[in-house]
Amino acid sequence: MNARVDDPLLNAALDAPQTPCVTPHEFFLPGSGEAGRTGVLLVHGLTGTPNEMRLLAKGLNRGGFAVYAVQLAGHCGTPDDLIRVRWTDWTASVHAGAERLRAQVDRVVVMGLSMGAVLALELAIARPDLVDGVGALSATFRYDGWSIPRYTRLSFLLPLFRLLGIGRRRAFMEQPPYGIKDEALRKRVVEQMNSGDSSAAGLPGNPWYAVIEMHRLSSHVRRRLQSVRAPCLVLHASEDDISSVNNARLIARRVRGPVSLVLLHDSYHMITIDRERRTVTTLATEFVGRLAVDADGTAAA
Repeated sequence: MNARVDDPLLNAALDAPQTPCVTPHEFFLPGSGEAGRTGVLLVHGLTGTPNEMRLLAKGLNRGGFAVYAVQLAGHCGTPDDLIRVRWTDWTASVHAGAERLRAQVDRVVVMGLSMGAVLALELAIARPDLVDGVGALSATFRYDGWSIPRYTRLSFLLPLFRLLGIGRRRAFMEQPPYGIKDEALRKRVVEQMNSGDSSAAGLPGNPWYAVIEMHRLSSHVRRRLQSVRAPCLVLHASEDDISSVNNARLIARRVRGPVSLVLLHDSYHMITIDRERRTVTTLATEFVGRLAVDADGTAAA
């Protein structure tokens, strides 16, 4: 019998065992056949939403895999919601999501975009028992891409600002090209970001206090990358405007598990929705499929 808790969203999930979702913005796609024994946990980025993983999720699900796109704490709401949480709240979201997904499948692969990639690696470090593979897409340990304004190099001062109570309402606003090389798609996404509905395309800027937490998460994971022994797929745009390819190379250099590093040449940061989204989906599906084969000794189909 499922235990009851003082959380109506979680109770709803317990009453519906076919889905691990606990918020209205998360989504779950059940798997099929032998492939359905493998689940993929998708993790969005800072100020993002599960929506930015939807195209990838559908592609993975067409391969038969179960897919769960989790929502990070503080996201899909207001800037105030985001700055109330700490980086450990984001890791708790991912850990809980992995546990809920693992209850329905035999193995879990975690894939994240941008900061979500760092959170995916953190899960592999902290809970190797839950992780059979990692997909790091546009991994962002540092905002060092070519579109990042020079003044953001002063972000090391942000912890002092918070200590002094300065900048609670301030944010680093997104800059063109907003991580998207496809101009028509970029226009639609920017309209959504500015619509006031953060659950559709995220917030139009990164609150200073949230950036502080992202830096702390990044530092925590960088120091422990050598603990990652799960196979890793690392996908990164060679012209990433938000995070340079050095972020991807850091993973390839430090993790202990087998690494496949692939650079994309016709996309910017948001590779799950940009021009090479089909390539990303194909590579991700093949990666998960190989892990399923290795685990079973037979092809997942």
